[in-house]
Amino acid sequence: MRPELLERALSLLPASASHPELARYFAMLRDYPIRGGKGIRSELLLASAAAHGVQVDTAAWERALWLATALELFQNWVLIHDDIEDDSEERRGQPALHRLHGVALAINAGDALHAYMWAAVHRAGVPGAMEEFLAMIHRTAEGQHLDLAWVERREWTLKEADYLQMVSLKTAHYTVIVPLRLGALAAGLAPDERFTAAGLALGAAFQIRDDVLNLLGDPAKYGKEIGGDLLEGKRTLIVLHWLQTASAQQKDLFLEQMHLDRPAKDAATIADIHRRLLEGGSVAYAQAYADAQAKAGIALLTEALQDAPDQTAAARLVGAVRELASREA
Repeated sequence: MRPELLERALSLLPASASHPELARYFAMLRDYPIRGGKGIRSELLLASAAAHGVQVDTAAWERALWLATALELFQNWVLIHDDIEDDSEERRGQPALHRLHGVALAINAGDALHAYMWAAVHRAGVPGAMEEFLAMIHRTAEGQHLDLAWVERREWTLKEADYLQMVSLKTAHYTVIVPLRLGALAAGLAPDERFTAAGLALGAAFQIRDDVLNLLGDPAKYGKEIGGDLLEGKRTLIVLHWLQTASAQQKDLFLEQMHLDRPAKDAATIADIHRRLLEGGSVAYAQAYADAQAKAGIALLTEALQDAPDQTAAARLVGAVRELASREA
């Protein structure tokens, strides 16, 4: 994320304590923010603010920066909890927080960062921002529940529509729709309702692209373990498509592994499934679907921004979204 956003985030977090255990706790709160991240959502928010006429070094820009800081804090506390729920090993190229400190302490740190997120929203002082954050958290939790429930119940009788509904809730709102809307609110303007349709399409494109990268991305750039989705039993468009064409033997072997908890899965079998997913046409199918969704989303976003106050900034925003839709890491 931008240095000025990290600076704001850290300014809200306690830095030192006379009690050594509290000092360790404060360091845990700062761990994920300091690790960095791509800052995709905060950049979209700031780009939206600029497109809606917010100028750098103004009071409105300061409000936008605090909203972007709150969005980054949201991302970090959600990731702490998400890593626990998925039993993940890594985050941003380092061991996940619960691997370093245990589940209970990591949950507590995530809860605390949640509270500091609201402090950043309060600092922004933007009318309507609290409602946007509340709606974002509700939708994200609903999508996360679907994702986790399928894993918990070993549910694989799913259609592509089930996956896309989950993605629209879990990814689209906090990745695209809410950043775009918050940028408009920072400018004191009502968000264009077409942001929702654009964000749903783009959110699907971004998530599917992330699913593809989880199978074939560069570990040094991706920041998460390659193949982690398979070990965690994630339902993806790639896997659901592959299951429709896999032989009965391949499907049985896959489902046998997916009915096991992560530690019990056989590494060699998972590696073979990984290879089959890459060799079949399912990755290409998913990527083609993502490309179509990205194209539709960009067209909708362009239409929504056609009357934006700053057309130069609006063009930069559309260009950034187009680049994200084809990202390699």
